[in-house]
Amino acid sequence: MALQLGDTVPNFTQKSSEGEISFYDWAGDSWVILFSHPADFTPVCTTELGEVAKLKPEFDKRNVKAIALSVDDVESHKGWIGDIEETQSTSLNYPILADDDKKVSDLYGMIHPNANAKVTVRAVFVIDPSKKLRLTLTYPPSAGRNFDEILRVIDSLQLTDNYSVATPANWKDGDDVVVVPTISTEEAKQKFPKGVTEVKPYLRTTPQPNK
Repeated sequence: MALQLGDTVPNFTQKSSEGEISFYDWAGDSWVILFSHPADFTPVCTTELGEVAKLKPEFDKRNVKAIALSVDDVESHKGWIGDIEETQSTSLNYPILADDDKKVSDLYGMIHPNANAKVTVRAVFVIDPSKKLRLTLTYPPSAGRNFDEILRVIDSLQLTDNYSVATPANWKDGDDVVVVPTISTEEAKQKFPKGVTEVKPYLRTTPQPNK
């Protein structure tokens, strides 16, 4: 069965570029972005891993740990890390799982046989501190991921976990948000003292409450 939003993600123990990782212990009370790559020494993946390394301060601000996965072994990863650091002008500051037995890939449904039975697709899993799956994205091997979008959705998840709001199309941190339909406009005005604008009875906006 494919993992679905709200599911508790499977635990695993697997080798990595930073030694053996027991996933739940490694994650601790952080959010996690787990993202897979078709293979080591591939051009798009090289740019992606470099970009995530550069974004570490942004992930840290959000209490997010990054962990990559490729179906090659640890020695291959170590050689590839040298290339990533050289070509992307950064230091790799998070682990790459060595899933050469495809254990984690199978647990998380990262291999799509009709796309390619031998490698993982570009899967993204955002996992919250209670180990619940909160976001999935699946890209084909040919398309590099937009990590600004992944940060944007993490901002939305963390905001909407704490306030009775949702985020509209193309929202980014600092924009107005939408009041959830389950509370009345009168209740919303009490909850959100910065003001509530009623566009329609079901469409109410308010300034982002944690700004």
